[in-house]
Amino acid sequence: MNCTLCILAAGLGSRFKGGIKQLEPFGPNGEIIMDYSIYDALEAGFNKIVFVIRRDIKDAFDEMIGSRISKYANVEYVFQELDMIPEGFTKNPERTKPWGHGHAVLCAASAVNEPVAVINADDFYGKEAYKQLYKFLTAEQPEDKLHLAMAGFIIKNTLSEYGAVNRGICIEKDGMLTGVTETYNIRREADGKVYSGKEEAVEVDENGYASMNMWGLPVTFMDRLKEKFSEFFAQNHDSLTAEFLLPAAIDEMIKSGEADCAVLPSHDRWFGVTYAEDKPGVKAEIAKLIESGVYPEKLWK
Repeated sequence: MNCTLCILAAGLGSRFKGGIKQLEPFGPNGEIIMDYSIYDALEAGFNKIVFVIRRDIKDAFDEMIGSRISKYANVEYVFQELDMIPEGFTKNPERTKPWGHGHAVLCAASAVNEPVAVINADDFYGKEAYKQLYKFLTAEQPEDKLHLAMAGFIIKNTLSEYGAVNRGICIEKDGMLTGVTETYNIRREADGKVYSGKEEAVEVDENGYASMNMWGLPVTFMDRLKEKFSEFFAQNHDSLTAEFLLPAAIDEMIKSGEADCAVLPSHDRWFGVTYAEDKPGVKAEIAKLIESGVYPEKLWK
């Protein structure tokens, strides 16, 4: 069965200094994090890659990864642009900030005609989550509502050594997502425990699940997401900063009863490049995975 991997890569990377962080090489042959994501997805059964990018970095993307991956899978580019808004509306001409990753997913709708997994470009997720998402997306589901899935990563496996992080902490019951709480300033303190918050530290269960923006969505989800964005835009069309966030839209669908969302646990260690200081650690982690045989030294022949 056909399944698409949609990679959200239009972010500005403001916390990563010195270049486009999505195109930063981490592997021994210049591989970037997306190389490993795509390799894992193709191995799991996905057969189409859709990149959501900014138009101004299209050539860099094509040179760095797109032209290479097109030898192994169908590749399409879509652009997240500020004027991609609901009919009948106009945006504030002073707006320069993208409309958020929910909008980015919606921008990919024209290129997605099959079940889709959505990921961030600069996050390394590991193999387990792709296998679980592909299995979920290719299984027959009842037609009573939208059936979604989210890869749940153990919080302690998602922390950075170089600063606090923000995570969507999952609330789940019997393997089903009931809510996601956006939690800020999560870090491990000197006592070995994990806390969130600044002025008042709150201990966080490090063995709970975090959402790392890795979702499995049926093709019919896009129609409902379009409706949600229209509702959002009607209230925020003059805003310079409001963002249409995918987890928030999904949370509304779950609470209204029109969707449910399975939490698919992943025990792989997530890592990414939230901070420039994360780069050596990511390189070292990938080197360990190659040494242990999880990946070949040269991903693409």
